[in-house]
Amino acid sequence: MTELLPIVLLVEDDDAIQGIVEDALSEGGFEAASAKTGEEAVTLLKSRLVAYCALVTDINLLGRFNGWDVARAAREADPNFPVVYISGAAAHEWPVQGVPNSIILQKPFAPVQLTTAISQLLNERSAADLGKA
Repeated sequence: MTELLPIVLLVEDDDAIQGIVEDALSEGGFEAASAKTGEEAVTLLKSRLVAYCALVTDINLLGRFNGWDVARAAREADPNFPVVYISGAAAHEWPVQGVPNSIILQKPFAPVQLTTAISQLLNERSAADLGKA
């Protein structure tokens, strides 16, 4: 029987970076489901066909929606949904645009930083869920 890995929704329009992030997620014990545009990511999140454990999104994306928009859509469905932003240029906007209790990683970052950030947010979410019980 194969163990199901937690699935992270990755939103990145740069193929090279997408590959690096997918590898980092895989090495960290996660499965990556990738979207190229913000619109695609929001559609996937709202469909609820997959139970994503976290969102990793670039800020500047192709299409109408940016990473800030995608994260807000994720939080509409689940107010505690773990969000990690990855950005080379828009990190300075995070204090104003980012959703609460999210993490931003400035490109370039080490793969372990990404898996550590996701794990930290998942642990905080588990602690919050336990506090509600």
